Amino acid sequence: MWRACLNKPGKPRNGPDRNAALAQYRRRADFYDRELALFEPVRHKAISRLALEHGDVVLDVGCGTGLSLELVRQGIGAKGRIIGIEQSPEMIEKARERVVQDHRSHVTLLCSPVETADIPGLADAALFHFTHDILRRPEALANVIRHLKPGARVVASGLKWARGWGLPASLLVLPAALHSVTSLEGLRKPWSRLAACAGPLDVETMLFGGIYIASGRVAERG
Repeated sequence: MWRACLNKPGKPRNGPDRNAALAQYRRRADFYDRELALFEPVRHKAISRLALEHGDVVLDVGCGTGLSLELVRQGIGAKGRIIGIEQSPEMIEKARERVVQDHRSHVTLLCSPVETADIPGLADAALFHFTHDILRRPEALANVIRHLKPGARVVASGLKWARGWGLPASLLVLPAALHSVTSLEGLRKPWSRLAACAGPLDVETMLFGGIYIASGRVAERG
């Protein structure tokens, strides 16, 4: 199924800019946690959609400073494992500090672009929390999907354009998006490329349509 990501027509011409993203998160690393505090209810809800079980292996894709690690740990228990992937050295250093401080031996952190990350084994679930640029990169999604078991749970959450009467929400989304992504391509349905790779997703919207949580299971391979 992951090959559908690479074969999907219409690869964006104005897609994410890695150099711009690295510069952006280098600037934001020291205060990123405070910036995201307002959206913590979304994180909690997204992780609950993963329906984690004790012993699960979870990919935290674009893990940033590791804000999701504790919530995921609560779901997977002492026998579970978390693999966090983050391309920003400044952001993942914050995540490493969090792991050391909390004595989390079950966390592996990979400092790498998602599409070239050397992900070990097969995981039971993957979280994409506020990772718009990654969700618009077919090669990144393909690498994640091929390291998920058939039936693995996937959840993506983040900003989206609101529709119709939700225009005021979109006016709030725009400055937030300009601050946190390098391309507005696909912001109407940010989960569309993930759905092309993994299979159908259930989408819930919040904040008058300006926030989404998309969840589903990876289809059988073949």
